[in-house]
Amino acid sequence: MDTDTLPTHQTRRREQLLKGSLAMVPLSIAVIPWGLLAGSFAIDAGLTSLESQALSAILFAGSAQLVATGMFKAGAALATMLLTTFFITSRHLLYSVSMRNRISPLPLKWRLTLGFLLTDELFAICGQQSEQQFDRWYALGAGLSFYLCWNLATLAGIVLGNQIPMMNELGLEFAVAATFIAIVVPNIQSSPVIVAVLTSLLVSVTCHYFSIDGGLMLASISGMLAGYVTEQMKGRAA
Repeated sequence: MDTDTLPTHQTRRREQLLKGSLAMVPLSIAVIPWGLLAGSFAIDAGLTSLESQALSAILFAGSAQLVATGMFKAGAALATMLLTTFFITSRHLLYSVSMRNRISPLPLKWRLTLGFLLTDELFAICGQQSEQQFDRWYALGAGLSFYLCWNLATLAGIVLGNQIPMMNELGLEFAVAATFIAIVVPNIQSSPVIVAVLTSLLVSVTCHYFSIDGGLMLASISGMLAGYVTEQMKGRAA
């Protein structure tokens, strides 16, 4: 066995971890206000500091956390909270299917780890990579750095939420929209995606205007269906 092999592998792994972490920096910075909001909102909803931090450490899903926390504050039933969270996070199923060819050959511990770390942001970084471009250590660096940033931002929100009453009313929720805009816009490169985005936008605005419950779920499902139908029609035409 070549004695230089192991150090070379270790050096390459560290390089890929660092590259992934650096690639995630812009999105990690953008999510800080979102994390502050998630932590302070959980405190405002009546959760303890430990429970609020556990949401970010275990659930690790920003939009689902905010919605679930709001439903908890409103006294919603557990079944309703679980169903809503399921629909909100259902897009991760599409992410995992899209990345299946790159993830499935990996050992189970890698599949579980990257599956847990798979967020909108990680998919934006690694989702468009080919099988040749994809590197597990790069993805791990990006996902882990984002996970740490999210939890640190949540912790800061918890601390500030205990000190500043009604911190969730300071307008930090704009970070949610800003983050998703930054993720979605660069990926609008085909007609099915354009149709999906416009359909989701139209349905969500309509549901909000008419105060229709479940508007987020309706917009998500409508967008996916519209994009799928457009892609099928485009394929047949070709």
